Amino acid sequence: MESAVIRSPLGYTKLQGDEHGLTSITVLDSEEKITDVIPTVLEDAVYQLNEYFEGTRKEFDLDLNPDGTDFQKRVWNALSSIPFGKTVSYLELSKTLGDVKAIRAVAAANGKNPLWIVVPCHRVIGSDGSLTGYAGGLHRKKWLLDHENPVKQQSLF
Repeated sequence: MESAVIRSPLGYTKLQGDEHGLTSITVLDSEEKITDVIPTVLEDAVYQLNEYFEGTRKEFDLDLNPDGTDFQKRVWNALSSIPFGKTVSYLELSKTLGDVKAIRAVAAANGKNPLWIVVPCHRVIGSDGSLTGYAGGLHRKKWLLDHENPVKQQSLF
């Protein structure tokens, strides 16, 4: 397993993966040493993440290999279909997966997503439009949603 730490607008970001694909992206709460030489298996992921943060990438094209249960992987796959700049509620996501009653299990799987940003768990919000839990902190979720918002609010003053 290879790893790299890069600096992003959200903080120090750790990527892990191997020849089978990217296994995790985590935004860290502590300062870490930036990786001087990015491992070959992570170069494309670092490049695409940098493009995303620069505002020039809206979709990722990476081999993914997250570790999880079959159900979690189904949820993560459904997350990947949420378009850039859009949000869905946990209830809508549960309906997409075919079981409205699975809303808590869907929320739990969403919270265990190991591929932040690339598998856009930040695009899931409460049914009332509220920013509900986010493993990376609500300030990061708000930043990501603002970054992806296609209509930027102009200041009146």
